[in-house]
Amino acid sequence: MESAIKTVVTTFLSSARGKENLDGGGFQKLVKKQLGGLMQDANCSSAVKEMQQGLDANKDGKVSFQEYLTLIGYLANALSQSKTGATQDAS
Repeated sequence: MESAIKTVVTTFLSSARGKENLDGGGFQKLVKKQLGGLMQDANCSSAVKEMQQGLDANKDGKVSFQEYLTLIGYLANALSQSKTGATQDAS
């Protein structure tokens, strides 16, 4: 678990290149490179831009670490539900 948390943090910081927020290009690259296996639309620029706008709670055009965590939480929850559903179907 500790390793996973460190990965979430270092991935954001690396993608933000020392800044506090991810700009549009940085967010696009992060999603495409790091989340493509979990997200169907990771390679669709317009879908990723729409996702960015949905995450951007303060409407500053950037994704903060807290807004990024919203995405991570959503993806973790969706993965958990898909695994739980698959387990229940197998019973």
